[in-house]
Amino acid sequence: MSADDLRRRRTNVRANVRKAPGPCAHWKDEDADFIREVLDLVGDKWSVLIIGTLADGPTRYSHLADAIPGISQRMLTLTLKHLQRTGLVSRTSYPEVPPRVEYALTDLGTSLLSTVLALADWSADHHAEIRRHQTAYDSGTAP
Repeated sequence: MSADDLRRRRTNVRANVRKAPGPCAHWKDEDADFIREVLDLVGDKWSVLIIGTLADGPTRYSHLADAIPGISQRMLTLTLKHLQRTGLVSRTSYPEVPPRVEYALTDLGTSLLSTVLALADWSADHHAEIRRHQTAYDSGTAP
């Protein structure tokens, strides 16, 4: 079954479901699907960190690898390719010896930057509180 067939079937099922009231109720199904797709892309483990690192300007691969603790070369390469495919990051190769490649945010990526940085700031600001809630929940002492 093709992706279009699956999308059509999912849309047909949704046509019979009443939307709950709220801020998301006005979204068309295809918009909601795309919103989830974008959130999956930028909400993965590494994309926010890469986008945040590229906020300072064009950056070489090795600098990205050094600036993002814990990311493997494979994950850095895959995530950069996903971000390129989506139009958030550009890759520029320079005909030099040794070869030089730089990654940079595109205009589209820059337009997402304030949102990504706000999310990162919120995470840092609430880190301790979230950990307290997780610990309380895991120990069974949460209200």
